[in-house]
Amino acid sequence: MIAISLQSGSNGNCIYVEAGGIRLLFDAGISGIQAEKRLAALGRDIRKVDALIISHDHADHLRCAGIYQRKYGIPLHITPRTLAAGKTLKLGRLSDVRPFQAGERISFGSVSVQTIPTPHDGADGVAFVVETRKRRLGILTDLGHLFQGLETVIASLDAIFLESNFDPEMLEQGPYPEFLKQRIRGLGGHLSNEEAAGVLKGSATDRMQWVCLAHLSEHNNHPELARRTHQRVLGQRFPIHIAGRYEATGILRVQI
Repeated sequence: MIAISLQSGSNGNCIYVEAGGIRLLFDAGISGIQAEKRLAALGRDIRKVDALIISHDHADHLRCAGIYQRKYGIPLHITPRTLAAGKTLKLGRLSDVRPFQAGERISFGSVSVQTIPTPHDGADGVAFVVETRKRRLGILTDLGHLFQGLETVIASLDAIFLESNFDPEMLEQGPYPEFLKQRIRGLGGHLSNEEAAGVLKGSATDRMQWVCLAHLSEHNNHPELARRTHQRVLGQRFPIHIAGRYEATGILRVQI
C-alpha cells in the first residue's frame, strides 16, 4: 500500500491511496490540474483512479469534485446528505454518483474503505480506514473532537494521516475572531497538536509504521512546532511526516 497527501489544510485537501491494484482519491479540495501534476510527478496517472471518496461538504474537501468526474471520469462516492449540503459549491453536472451511508464499508476488489462518522461540523462527515492484505491505513482529519471509539480505530492501524490542526497558544494569541477560535477548539472543530499526540500515545501500537500530521493551520500552527510537540510526547516510536499545505508529501509506503 502506498499513500500520498497531495495537499492538506484549509486551502484544500486531497489524498491518494494505491493498494491491490486499486487507486483511490480521498477528497477534492484542490484543482484537477494540481492533482494531475502532483500525481504525475510521482509516476501516477489521475485518469487511472478508480474512485473519488468525499469526507464531508466543506469547500476545502469537496469544491473540485465535479471537475474530477467530468475531466477524468472518476466515479464520485459521497453520502446523500453531504451531496445535498455541497450544492452551494456549484459542483456542476455529476453523471456517476455512488452514494454511501456514513459508517458503511465500501469495497473495491481486494480493498475496502471503512467510513467512520465524525462529530466535525459538516453535514455528514466521515473519516476513513483503508484496508488490504491485513494492512490498515487511517485517514483521520476534521474529527471535531476525540470521540468515543477513536482510540480503538487508531490501535488497529499500520499508518495514519491524523489531523494536528492548531497550537492552543498560537490560536489564543492569533488573529482569528473569538467565534472562530471557539469553533476550532470546540466539539465540532479540530484537534490540537497536544490532543493528536496524546491520542497517539495512548492508542498507537507497535504495528504503527508512520504518522503523517495533516490539516495544519496556516495561522495557528507551524510544521516544526507540530513535529516537536509530537516528538516530545511520543519520543522516537515511529517516523513523523508532515502533510504540506502547498505540495505533495512524496510516496509513503505501508509495508506488508
